Amino acid sequence: MAMSRWWGAALVALQLAWAGEAAAQLFGGDTEARNRIEQIRTELLLSMQKLQDRMQAIESSTVERRTVLDLVGQMDALRQELMRSRGQIEVLLHQMETAEKRQKDLYVDIDTRLRKLEQTMEQQASVAAARTTDAGPSDEEKRAYESALNQFKLGNYSAAIDLLQQLQQKYPNSKLAPNAQYWIGMGYSGRRDYRNAITALQRVIDLWPTDPKAADAMLSISSAQEAMGDVKAAQATLQNVLAKYPGSTAADQARLRLQQSVKR
Repeated sequence: MAMSRWWGAALVALQLAWAGEAAAQLFGGDTEARNRIEQIRTELLLSMQKLQDRMQAIESSTVERRTVLDLVGQMDALRQELMRSRGQIEVLLHQMETAEKRQKDLYVDIDTRLRKLEQTMEQQASVAAARTTDAGPSDEEKRAYESALNQFKLGNYSAAIDLLQQLQQKYPNSKLAPNAQYWIGMGYSGRRDYRNAITALQRVIDLWPTDPKAADAMLSISSAQEAMGDVKAAQATLQNVLAKYPGSTAADQARLRLQQSVKR
Protein backbone atom coordinates (compact mmCIF):
# COMPACT_ATOMS: atom_id res chain seq x y z
CA MET A 1 0.00 0.00 0.00
CA ALA A 2 2.78 2.43 0.99
CA MET A 3 4.85 1.48 -2.07
CA SER A 4 1.98 2.15 -4.51
CA ARG A 5 1.53 5.60 -3.04
CA TRP A 6 5.22 6.25 -3.42
CA TRP A 7 5.18 5.24 -7.09
CA GLY A 8 2.20 7.49 -7.68
CA ALA A 9 4.01 10.40 -6.16
CA ALA A 10 7.08 9.65 -8.23
CA LEU A 11 4.96 9.63 -11.42
CA VAL A 12 3.47 13.00 -10.54
CA ALA A 13 6.95 14.35 -9.97
CA LEU A 14 8.11 13.14 -13.34
CA GLN A 15 5.08 14.67 -15.04
CA LEU A 16 5.69 17.93 -13.31
CA ALA A 17 9.32 17.85 -14.25
CA TRP A 18 8.42 17.22 -17.91
CA ALA A 19 5.83 19.92 -17.78
CA GLY A 20 8.46 22.23 -16.40
CA GLU A 21 10.78 21.57 -19.23
CA ALA A 22 8.00 22.00 -21.77
CA ALA A 23 6.98 25.27 -20.18
CA ALA A 24 10.54 26.45 -20.22
CA GLN A 25 10.73 25.72 -23.90
CA LEU A 26 7.35 27.42 -24.38
CA PHE A 27 8.40 30.61 -22.71
CA GLY A 28 11.48 30.68 -24.88
CA GLY A 29 14.00 30.56 -22.16
CA ASP A 30 12.49 33.11 -19.75
CA THR A 31 14.86 33.16 -16.85
CA GLU A 32 12.28 34.00 -14.18
CA ALA A 33 9.88 31.32 -15.30
CA ARG A 34 12.65 28.79 -15.46
CA ASN A 35 13.77 29.68 -12.00
CA ARG A 36 10.26 29.36 -10.68
CA ILE A 37 9.82 25.96 -12.29
CA GLU A 38 13.15 24.83 -10.85
CA GLN A 39 12.08 25.96 -7.42
CA ILE A 40 8.81 24.09 -7.68
CA ARG A 41 10.60 20.94 -8.82
CA THR A 42 13.07 21.25 -5.98
CA GLU A 43 10.29 21.69 -3.43
CA LEU A 44 8.47 18.74 -4.94
CA LEU A 45 11.53 16.53 -4.71
CA LEU A 46 12.05 17.60 -1.10
CA SER A 47 8.42 16.75 -0.30
CA MET A 48 8.82 13.41 -1.99
CA GLN A 49 11.93 12.72 0.08
CA LYS A 50 10.10 13.65 3.28
CA LEU A 51 7.20 11.48 2.25
CA GLN A 52 9.52 8.56 1.55
CA ASP A 53 11.25 9.01 4.93
CA ARG A 54 7.88 9.11 6.67
CA MET A 55 6.73 5.99 4.87
CA GLN A 56 9.86 4.14 5.94
CA ALA A 57 9.33 5.30 9.52
CA ILE A 58 5.73 4.05 9.36
CA GLU A 59 6.86 0.74 7.94
CA SER A 60 9.55 0.44 10.66
CA SER A 61 7.05 1.26 13.39
CA THR A 62 4.71 -1.35 11.94
CA VAL A 63 7.44 -3.99 12.11
CA GLU A 64 8.28 -2.97 15.65
CA ARG A 65 4.61 -3.10 16.59
CA ARG A 66 4.33 -6.60 15.19
CA THR A 67 7.50 -7.58 17.05
CA VAL A 68 6.09 -6.18 20.28
CA LEU A 69 2.81 -7.98 19.69
CA ASP A 70 4.71 -11.22 19.09
CA LEU A 71 6.69 -10.67 22.29
CA VAL A 72 3.50 -9.95 24.21
CA GLY A 73 2.00 -13.18 22.85
CA GLN A 74 5.10 -15.12 23.84
CA MET A 75 5.03 -13.56 27.30
CA ASP A 76 1.39 -14.57 27.73
CA ALA A 77 2.23 -18.11 26.65
CA LEU A 78 5.16 -18.20 29.08
CA ARG A 79 2.95 -16.82 31.86
CA GLN A 80 0.38 -19.51 31.25
CA GLU A 81 3.10 -22.18 31.16
CA LEU A 82 4.51 -20.78 34.41
CA MET A 83 1.07 -20.95 36.01
CA ARG A 84 0.67 -24.57 34.89
CA SER A 85 4.15 -25.40 36.18
CA ARG A 86 3.39 -23.69 39.48
CA GLY A 87 0.23 -25.74 39.82
CA GLN A 88 2.14 -28.93 39.11
CA ILE A 89 4.81 -27.95 41.66
CA GLU A 90 2.15 -27.30 44.31
CA VAL A 91 0.64 -30.71 43.61
CA LEU A 92 4.06 -32.38 43.88
CA LEU A 93 4.82 -30.53 47.12
CA HIS A 94 1.51 -31.65 48.56
CA GLN A 95 2.22 -35.23 47.53
CA MET A 96 5.71 -35.04 49.07
CA GLU A 97 4.32 -33.67 52.35
CA THR A 98 1.69 -36.40 52.42
CA ALA A 99 4.28 -39.10 51.69
CA GLU A 100 6.63 -37.70 54.35
CA LYS A 101 3.85 -37.64 56.93
CA ARG A 102 2.91 -41.23 56.07
CA GLN A 103 6.54 -42.26 56.34
CA LYS A 104 6.88 -40.62 59.76
CA ASP A 105 3.67 -42.28 60.92
CA LEU A 106 4.99 -45.60 59.66
CA TYR A 107 8.29 -45.14 61.53
CA VAL A 108 6.44 -44.24 64.72
CA ASP A 109 4.19 -47.28 64.36
CA ILE A 110 7.15 -49.59 63.70
CA ASP A 111 9.11 -48.14 66.64
CA THR A 112 6.10 -48.55 68.93
CA ARG A 113 5.62 -52.14 67.82
CA LEU A 114 9.33 -52.91 68.30
CA ARG A 115 9.29 -51.43 71.79
CA LYS A 116 6.26 -53.48 72.74
CA LEU A 117 7.88 -56.58 71.25
CA GLU A 118 11.11 -55.92 73.18
CA GLN A 119 9.17 -55.42 76.40
CA THR A 120 7.24 -58.63 75.81
CA MET A 121 10.44 -60.55 75.08
CA GLU A 122 12.11 -59.12 78.20
CA GLN A 123 9.13 -60.09 80.32
CA GLN A 124 9.09 -63.58 78.84
CA ALA A 125 12.84 -63.91 79.42
CA SER A 126 12.43 -62.74 83.03
CA VAL A 127 9.63 -65.22 83.58
CA ALA A 128 11.67 -68.02 82.02
CA ALA A 129 14.70 -67.10 84.11
CA ALA A 130 12.56 -66.99 87.25
CA ARG A 131 11.11 -70.39 86.44
CA THR A 132 14.60 -71.77 85.82
CA THR A 133 15.82 -70.29 89.08
CA ASP A 134 12.86 -71.49 91.08
CA ALA A 135 12.91 -74.95 89.55
CA GLY A 136 14.69 -77.53 91.65
CA PRO A 137 17.15 -80.12 90.35
CA SER A 138 15.77 -82.74 88.04
CA ASP A 139 15.58 -86.40 89.00
CA GLU A 140 18.54 -87.13 86.74
CA GLU A 141 20.64 -84.49 88.49
CA LYS A 142 19.71 -85.91 91.87
CA ARG A 143 20.63 -89.45 90.81
CA ALA A 144 24.02 -88.31 89.46
CA TYR A 145 24.72 -86.37 92.65
CA GLU A 146 23.72 -89.26 94.95
CA SER A 147 25.83 -91.66 92.90
CA ALA A 148 28.89 -89.46 93.40
CA LEU A 149 28.25 -89.20 97.16
CA ASN A 150 27.96 -92.95 97.37
CA GLN A 151 31.42 -93.27 95.81
CA PHE A 152 32.66 -90.73 98.31
CA LYS A 153 31.21 -92.71 101.22
CA LEU A 154 32.91 -95.82 99.89
CA GLY A 155 36.21 -93.98 99.86
CA ASN A 156 36.41 -93.92 96.06
CA TYR A 157 37.42 -90.25 96.07
CA SER A 158 38.73 -90.14 92.50
CA ALA A 159 35.52 -91.71 91.16
CA ALA A 160 33.47 -89.28 93.25
CA ILE A 161 35.43 -86.31 91.88
CA ASP A 162 34.95 -87.48 88.27
CA LEU A 163 31.21 -87.96 88.71
CA LEU A 164 30.80 -84.56 90.35
CA GLN A 165 32.76 -82.82 87.58
CA GLN A 166 30.60 -84.55 84.97
CA LEU A 167 27.52 -83.31 86.81
CA GLN A 168 28.84 -79.73 86.69
CA GLN A 169 29.61 -79.93 82.98
CA LYS A 170 26.19 -81.34 82.12
CA TYR A 171 24.24 -79.03 84.46
CA PRO A 172 26.33 -75.85 84.89
CA ASN A 173 23.36 -73.88 86.34
CA SER A 174 22.14 -76.62 88.62
CA LYS A 175 21.23 -75.77 92.18
CA LEU A 176 23.40 -78.68 93.21
CA ALA A 177 26.51 -76.98 91.70
CA PRO A 178 27.74 -75.44 95.02
CA ASN A 179 27.35 -78.79 96.81
CA ALA A 180 29.08 -80.63 93.97
CA GLN A 181 32.02 -78.22 94.06
CA TYR A 182 32.27 -78.53 97.85
CA TRP A 183 32.45 -82.34 97.70
CA ILE A 184 35.05 -82.13 94.94
CA GLY A 185 37.21 -80.23 97.40
CA MET A 186 36.48 -82.77 100.11
CA GLY A 187 37.39 -85.55 97.66
CA TYR A 188 40.84 -84.00 97.17
CA SER A 189 41.15 -83.78 100.96
CA GLY A 190 40.26 -87.47 101.18
CA ARG A 191 43.12 -88.14 98.76
CA ARG A 192 45.36 -85.92 100.96
CA ASP A 193 45.80 -83.54 98.01
CA TYR A 194 45.31 -80.48 100.21
CA ARG A 195 46.48 -77.85 97.72
CA ASN A 196 43.87 -78.89 95.15
CA ALA A 197 41.40 -79.26 97.98
CA ILE A 198 41.94 -75.63 99.06
CA THR A 199 41.65 -74.45 95.43
CA ALA A 200 38.41 -76.36 94.90
CA LEU A 201 36.91 -75.15 98.20
CA GLN A 202 37.90 -71.54 97.52
CA ARG A 203 35.98 -71.78 94.25
CA VAL A 204 32.78 -72.38 96.27
CA ILE A 205 33.42 -69.16 98.22
CA ASP A 206 34.20 -67.15 95.06
CA LEU A 207 31.26 -68.36 92.93
CA TRP A 208 28.57 -68.80 95.59
CA PRO A 209 29.53 -66.54 98.51
CA THR A 210 25.95 -66.45 99.93
CA ASP A 211 25.30 -70.17 99.63
CA PRO A 212 25.36 -72.14 102.94
CA LYS A 213 28.16 -74.31 101.55
CA ALA A 214 30.46 -71.27 101.34
CA ALA A 215 30.84 -71.19 105.15
CA ASP A 216 31.45 -74.97 105.23
CA ALA A 217 34.05 -74.61 102.46
CA MET A 218 35.95 -71.97 104.44
CA LEU A 219 35.90 -74.16 107.54
CA SER A 220 37.23 -77.11 105.46
CA ILE A 221 40.01 -74.88 104.07
CA SER A 222 41.11 -74.28 107.65
CA SER A 223 41.22 -78.05 108.20
CA ALA A 224 43.33 -78.53 105.04
CA GLN A 225 45.75 -75.77 106.12
CA GLU A 226 46.12 -77.36 109.52
CA ALA A 227 46.72 -80.78 107.92
CA MET A 228 49.51 -79.14 105.87
CA GLY A 229 51.04 -77.85 109.12
CA ASP A 230 50.18 -74.19 108.55
CA VAL A 231 48.54 -73.50 111.94
CA LYS A 232 48.61 -69.70 111.67
CA ALA A 233 46.86 -69.78 108.31
CA ALA A 234 44.31 -72.24 109.71
CA GLN A 235 43.51 -69.96 112.67
CA ALA A 236 43.27 -66.91 110.39
CA THR A 237 40.78 -68.77 108.21
CA LEU A 238 38.70 -69.64 111.29
CA GLN A 239 38.63 -65.94 112.19
CA ASN A 240 37.36 -65.22 108.66
CA VAL A 241 34.58 -67.75 109.14
CA LEU A 242 33.45 -65.89 112.28
CA ALA A 243 33.67 -62.52 110.48
CA LYS A 244 31.92 -63.46 107.22
CA TYR A 245 29.45 -66.07 108.42
CA PRO A 246 28.79 -65.26 112.08
CA GLY A 247 25.40 -66.99 112.39
CA SER A 248 26.27 -70.19 110.58
CA THR A 249 26.94 -73.68 111.97
CA ALA A 250 30.44 -73.39 110.52
CA ALA A 251 30.97 -70.27 112.65
CA ASP A 252 30.05 -72.22 115.81
CA GLN A 253 32.57 -74.91 114.92
CA ALA A 254 35.22 -72.31 114.09
CA ARG A 255 34.70 -70.66 117.48
CA LEU A 256 35.02 -74.03 119.22
CA ARG A 257 38.26 -74.82 117.38
CA LEU A 258 39.76 -71.44 118.28
CA GLN A 259 38.91 -72.03 121.94
CA GLN A 260 40.52 -75.47 121.84
CA SER A 261 43.62 -74.04 120.24
CA VAL A 262 43.97 -71.53 123.07
CA LYS A 263 43.76 -74.29 125.71
CA ARG A 264 46.60 -76.20 124.04
